[in-house]
Amino acid sequence: MSEEAQEGLLDMKKHLEELRSLAEERGIDVSGEMLELERRIDNSEPGEPTRYDRVLLARHQERPFTLDYIRMMCDDFVELHGDRNFRDDPAIVGGWATLDGRSVMILGHQKGRDMKENLHRNFGSPHPEGYRKAERLMQMAEKFGRPVITLVDTQGAYPGIGAEERGQAEAIARNLFVMAGLGVPIISCIIGEGGSGGALGIAVADRVLMLDNAIYSVISPEGCAAILWRSRDMAADAAEALKLTAPDLADSGIIDEVLAEPPGGAHVDPEGAAEVLREAILRHLTDLEKMSPEQLVEARRAKYYAMGFWEEPGADD
Repeated sequence: MSEEAQEGLLDMKKHLEELRSLAEERGIDVSGEMLELERRIDNSEPGEPTRYDRVLLARHQERPFTLDYIRMMCDDFVELHGDRNFRDDPAIVGGWATLDGRSVMILGHQKGRDMKENLHRNFGSPHPEGYRKAERLMQMAEKFGRPVITLVDTQGAYPGIGAEERGQAEAIARNLFVMAGLGVPIISCIIGEGGSGGALGIAVADRVLMLDNAIYSVISPEGCAAILWRSRDMAADAAEALKLTAPDLADSGIIDEVLAEPPGGAHVDPEGAAEVLREAILRHLTDLEKMSPEQLVEARRAKYYAMGFWEEPGADD
């Protein structure tokens, strides 16, 4: 559905609600107008989106990014820079913020709105120093006993020669190790694309939440199609096979909760999407704050140990 069609559908739904309110408040009979609007809405409603439709929605250029959500959800955000080793990586942003009166460390991938900003942010694909910055901020949060909130939105870590020379794989692996043993609550939210180790590098958490038009996968559909079918034109088929949508991942136990976006997607109503995300984070944070550091680490490790399944061959196999 095009953006214009989405906006038209939202306008009709808004008008229908106004008519219902008018009928209730003033006792006016507007059943004819309401029936006509309901018919038009039913005819305009899109069918259930395919998995590749959700891939495209996850990549929508107007979708809120990490800094947008921080601005809409938090107060007093103070961005912190640098990995204290090589440089600052603008593809990952983070710092202290106040969330409903709580001091939290919030960080995530950041993409750009135009070509200039995308080049500055490296299209949201971090270098090793981005993951080392994230590690530094998470350890700082543990030092001061503050929760960590991460927002995931990347096609993957940057695979360039320089990044590999500076230890891209080690930096991501180090983050997995650190997050597994962090003695403070960690909540990770997949807000757009969750691509491979680039996403997992800041997504080992006590609770993993996911917006319903986001995706989370070991590889992009295009990359998978290029490997399996030697053609990126098979991306839609690859998306179906990868089962990378929020409902798929909830069914398999990879994520903990699917968060419903506003009708049409988060880009149609960013404030509404931010409120859904904020409410879910606070709800899970309230539960996690009741646990001691030792209980958090034990439960987190048990959560990841329990993922997946296998069969041991019998004596006759």
